[in-house]
Amino acid sequence: MVNPIDKDKTTETPSLLPYPHHIGSIVVRPEDQGKIKGRAYSAMQEQTTKQLMQIQKQAELLVAQANEIRRRVEVSEKIYDAKMSFEPFIGHTYHLYLRIDEYVLMMIGPEEWGRSKKNNLEFISSVKLLSDHTWEIES
Repeated sequence: MVNPIDKDKTTETPSLLPYPHHIGSIVVRPEDQGKIKGRAYSAMQEQTTKQLMQIQKQAELLVAQANEIRRRVEVSEKIYDAKMSFEPFIGHTYHLYLRIDEYVLMMIGPEEWGRSKKNNLEFISSVKLLSDHTWEIES
């Protein structure tokens, strides 16, 4: 018996055909490649812009932290070059002043002088000695 179906018009793998192969198949329409690429490009732009903004915020935070450390080092250098007539204790607050051309570390704060305030002292900063012998700037 002869098969009436032409072998050139059939396939062993109908699911791989680029078109519907029987009447009940889903309709396959060609995609608008420009539209697909445009949406993908917009999504990529949105995500990369968002990520760049996050990185920029992180960089700004790092710059602020670096500036704070730099300021802390500058004040610490002034403190260690300063004249002090006592031994500072960890966890206590002290006050750094500039007297003409030398720094002085004192226990008296700028608002504690009362009427006897020294005119030749310029207040620089209040600092606290930390346990690692670095100075935390309080004001």
